[in-house]
Amino acid sequence: MFAVIKTGAKQYKVAVGDVIKVEKLDGEAGATVTLDEVLMVGDDKGVKVGTPTVSGTTVTAEILEQGRAAKIIVFKKKRRQNYRRKAGHRQEQTVLRITEIGKAAAKKAAPKKAAPKKAAPKKAAEKKAAPKKTAAAKKPAAKKTASKTKEK
Repeated sequence: MFAVIKTGAKQYKVAVGDVIKVEKLDGEAGATVTLDEVLMVGDDKGVKVGTPTVSGTTVTAEILEQGRAAKIIVFKKKRRQNYRRKAGHRQEQTVLRITEIGKAAAKKAAPKKAAPKKAAPKKAAEKKAAPKKTAAAKKPAAKKTASKTKEK
């Protein structure tokens, strides 16, 4: 049995017992990781392709080590321009051993909680105590005076 999984924006074809290097995943060495993005599963009966993933199928793997890949040198140059840039990069990576390809464990449904009680309506006395604003309380708007223009 094999599966095609997606992790770290890359796809890997894996089988039980395979050791692969992927982009960094959280966890310590010896921990178990469940990879849910299974794109395809195949066995002697046939192949099942997901749209985009195969629902209800997961791949379980054990973390062997956390490390860094070999250094990659990035060198940029433009001729006759005295332009040279040199930089290096080491990608964080995780080494995994595939332990199981199969159905996802059925998750237990959370027990339903009782509906929350509605808040008690406000007392009528509280509503009446709030002062009401009236239109008469506002000051009248200031009147604009017409400006005189000079006549020639």
